[in-house]
Amino acid sequence: MKYTFSDRVQSLKPSAIREIFKYAADPTVVSLSAGNPAPEAFPTKAIAEISARIFQDDPISALQYSVTEGYAPLREFISKYMKEKHSVGSENDDILITSGAQQIMDLASKAILNEGDVVVCENPSFIGSLNTFRSYNARLVGVPIESDGINIDALEKTLKTEKNIKFIYTIPNFQNPSGVTMSLEKRHAVYDLAKKYGVLIIEDNPYGDLRFSGEFLPCIKSFDDEGLVIYSGSFSKVISPGMRVGFTIAPKEIIQKMVVCKQGQDVHTNIWSQLVCCEFLTKYDFDAHLEMLRNVYREKAAYTMKLMDENLLPNITYQKIDGGLFLWCDLPESVDMQKFCLDAVKNKVCVVPGTAFMANPEDKTNSFRINYSTPTNEQLKKGIQILGKMAKEF
Repeated sequence: MKYTFSDRVQSLKPSAIREIFKYAADPTVVSLSAGNPAPEAFPTKAIAEISARIFQDDPISALQYSVTEGYAPLREFISKYMKEKHSVGSENDDILITSGAQQIMDLASKAILNEGDVVVCENPSFIGSLNTFRSYNARLVGVPIESDGINIDALEKTLKTEKNIKFIYTIPNFQNPSGVTMSLEKRHAVYDLAKKYGVLIIEDNPYGDLRFSGEFLPCIKSFDDEGLVIYSGSFSKVISPGMRVGFTIAPKEIIQKMVVCKQGQDVHTNIWSQLVCCEFLTKYDFDAHLEMLRNVYREKAAYTMKLMDENLLPNITYQKIDGGLFLWCDLPESVDMQKFCLDAVKNKVCVVPGTAFMANPEDKTNSFRINYSTPTNEQLKKGIQILGKMAKEF
């Protein structure tokens, strides 16, 4: 039988990262391509204790249908926590618990985008979100990133010249894939431009709690006085990605539409996961847990950057990071980046070519992304030494 697919998915391609995972499954290959939390970062003992209590004391609550908006005590805790810790949320906002932050991108797109509408995004940006926007036949317009965040002049030029822009998509903290953090000045500038040109902002912040050096910066949502920002939060990087619990704080009208869309998608987020998250957040020392994570990533990142300084410079350059899980590496213009990444696989090292993160296929980059959180120190050393040897040969 010949299958006919919808126009929305005809042009979609498999995630380059997921395709690379196929190679990374080879135990002889050093994978610097994943984006997984470090194995030692998971609170496995606490999750086991909480799960045992839930299934002993109140199993039906974990097994029965639940409400689309999310488990009420979890919503209440997050609302209070985000208000007190990050000044996020107002009387005009509401909160929705989602199946990871990725679902926020899908629900927001479904609620807001029409075919042909424009999404302005950082270039490069997170491939998962870009593919979601593409699946709704949106047109992506990339704006270059500088060392302190999105290029504001280029952003304003885009907002001034493009038609039917619905929202700006940004990852202000330790951006995936570049590792860049947007300065406070630029955060205000992005918000002011959104206000000036009447567009929304999706602020994606999965890595904000993973700052291990420098000062924490306020969320763009914290100065949202006109209902322009859809804030995306997640417990994937700080508790467990497999549990698939995220949350969005956004204007009530937008949340209402996202709720209706979610009802037709998965009815509600896994309730067992919500119960576990809620108990972990409210009955365990979450702040101490976050500090443990920062210590883990501080040590691993320092080790990785030391290896890169010793093995990659000056042939491959990179920007040092203060948090997050990724490092963005720049090859000389004379080196074919795609061939370099392919040859890396042949040499038993997986990295992600920068083209996977670009808004459009014709956008040029000579960079690739590595992840330092998942590999062991031994794997990091071996992988980076191989990349360094390749760079010298190129």
